[in-house]
Amino acid sequence: MIRINFMILLAVFFSSSVMAQNRIEFKEFTLDNGLHVIMHRDNTTPIIVTSVLYHVGSKNEDPERTGFAHFFEHLLFEGTENIGRGEYTKIVESAGGSLNAFTSNDHTYYYELLPSNYLELSLYLESERMLHAKIDQVGVDTQREVVKEERRQRIDNQPYGSILSETLKRAYSKHPYQWAPIGSMDHLNAATLDEFVQFYKDFYVPNNATLSIAGDIDYDQTEKWVRLYFSDIPVGTKEVYRPNVEEPRKTQEIRDIVYDNIQIPAVIQAYNIPRKDHADSYAMSMLSTYLTGGNSSLMTKELVDKQQKALAVSAFPLDLEDGGLFIMYGIANMGIEAADLEKEIDVLIRQVQEEGISDKDFQKLQNIIENDLVSKNSSMAGIAQNLAEAKVFYGSTDFVNQELDQYRKVTKEDIQRVARAYMTLGGRVVLHYLPKSAQATE
Repeated sequence: MIRINFMILLAVFFSSSVMAQNRIEFKEFTLDNGLHVIMHRDNTTPIIVTSVLYHVGSKNEDPERTGFAHFFEHLLFEGTENIGRGEYTKIVESAGGSLNAFTSNDHTYYYELLPSNYLELSLYLESERMLHAKIDQVGVDTQREVVKEERRQRIDNQPYGSILSETLKRAYSKHPYQWAPIGSMDHLNAATLDEFVQFYKDFYVPNNATLSIAGDIDYDQTEKWVRLYFSDIPVGTKEVYRPNVEEPRKTQEIRDIVYDNIQIPAVIQAYNIPRKDHADSYAMSMLSTYLTGGNSSLMTKELVDKQQKALAVSAFPLDLEDGGLFIMYGIANMGIEAADLEKEIDVLIRQVQEEGISDKDFQKLQNIIENDLVSKNSSMAGIAQNLAEAKVFYGSTDFVNQELDQYRKVTKEDIQRVARAYMTLGGRVVLHYLPKSAQATE
């Protein structure tokens, strides 16, 4: 959402790359109001990242008011009772920093990256967001238009832009993962100011938040400032809503056609996978990398390079808190029908299910995974985020140091097993994306 200062990020990346290969040390504590605080010290560069993870995403929304979590990602840059409208971003950027935020199905995440002498400023800003956010009709009306424009650019007018939303509503029949974080514009238009205020009171509370600080800090001074700015924020007045819904396992294939503003057909396949903290999630992640992860992946080599039936194949596995989704898509080459491409994709899936993968491919896969994990923690921004997510989604901040061990436990037999268990051809979603011109001829 917010413009990032890429020069700062690059500087942090290169200065932290060696450190990221070692154990990530941290200290943590919890305030009386429930706010969990994680601190990581690295004094090699004069940079700090201050982040807050709110454990609220699209799954926490009222089915008649979808899009609230994502809307708040925008709304909470409007200002606070003590920070003027539009000044939040200006304050950070005038101090030489950058800031951003994102929303997922499970959480909303905010951060500032600043020179380390502005640590106190960043803590003040985030405490203002948590306690004094300005939620008024002017801000709501302004951000409604911003979100509408974002939807037009990213979904409505983007070729294949509706893949996620079209897939989710078919892949989930019970769980609120069935709608995408962007939500419904009709719901946002119908919502009253009181409803937005209530959402803030329900979810933007310290007992639903994790504050993570990484970089050039002094632990004692940082803790003093955290207590100064956050201790007096009152705890939420009611229990935070968490959907207690288990998505039933599919026993039949769901198949449909989506006509889009595209010229070239595409095939989308989606398979329900376990919750992100399930033991099989690591093998499933490795399987997705093996199938579609880069130019050397099985499907790229076979379908793009060798058979030339696809222009591109890729996947975006959603590792979600209550049970995720492995979404794979292929864009057909010129003259190739979607049905023909789907057939060849299924051949390769069955090949892995029946034959597994070779020792050579497994070793290469392990190397890719280890490199990816090191890269995740190669910047202060990455460390701050990964520490917070480890605590919230895996129950222990030290998971950030254990994740690689979990991947190292995966065998090539595990990869074959999860391919058989979860990529069931009779219990999946299959979409054919076709040009709108094809609809007119049918």
